[in-house]
Amino acid sequence: QLQLVESGGGLVQPGGSLRLSCAGSRFTLRTYAIGWFRQAPGKEREGILCLSSTGSTTNYLDSVKGRFTIARDNAKNTVYLQMNSLKPEDTAVYYCAMNPFSRCGSSADFTVWGQGTQVTVSS
Repeated sequence: QLQLVESGGGLVQPGGSLRLSCAGSRFTLRTYAIGWFRQAPGKEREGILCLSSTGSTTNYLDSVKGRFTIARDNAKNTVYLQMNSLKPEDTAVYYCAMNPFSRCGSSADFTVWGQGTQVTVSS
């Protein structure tokens, strides 16, 4: 069974940084598009960033431009979400997901999801 496992969440003060990891199990991440999403309490899930199999990045969320980046370490079969200058409104459960078509598209195209990791930005 294909699996994604997120880690790296936690409590951070406003202005701080976190790096989330998304590790693949039983498949090679670089073959597919991997996206990061988040869902805050009472809100719909929203896409953040996606990295295609060819290395191109799609940004779904204007509010994270210049603050969040996505990267892949093929040797570790892991995709990262680097989050800087965090704000309280970034508080959410963060998920990574895999698009089997290898390109970034809408959230409906992502078929394998991790269990999520909580990020809380608060002083």
